[in-house]
Parts: sequence; C-alpha cells; structure tokens
Amino acid sequence: MTLPRQIPAGARVVVRITDGIDPVDHRMKFRDYVGHVVSWDGYTLEMVRDAAADGSRPAQNVTIHQEQIATLKPVPERRNTPPRP
Repeated sequence: MTLPRQIPAGARVVVRITDGIDPVDHRMKFRDYVGHVVSWDGYTLEMVRDAAADGSRPAQNVTIHQEQIATLKPVPERRNTPPRP
C-alpha cells in the first residue's frame, strides 16, 4: 500500500492495522482505529481515536507506525445523535 505524503491535521480517518497471526486459525488479524489526525510525518501517525458511540470507551491518543498500516482512508464525521440508553 502506498501511504500519502501528507495528511492534514484534523482529518478524520479509519486506519486498519495488522494485529498479527491468530494462533488458533493461523490467519492474519486486523484492528481498526477511527479518529482525527494530530500529525503524520510519513512514518508515524499520531491520532485521537474517537470515543465509542455507545460510551463504552473514551477517546484516546494513539501512535501508529507506518509498517503496521494495512489501509488508511478518510471517513465522514459522525452524526450528532445521542447515545442509546
């Protein structure tokens, strides 16, 4: 995958990273992070991961290195709907 040279700060993206091979089924596993870019220098992506929509996880700062990135795509902002009770 070819990564972009620049990603503007504040852009909302989804990043899929490789999470290693599962010891049970021997398949590659992935993990997705959705949030806003703080910085990108071509090697390290600093982002603020969005809080879970259901309130189960707060927003968190995440550092992702380019060799972990499987895909990176822009995504639209989340709708402002209140969480379900």
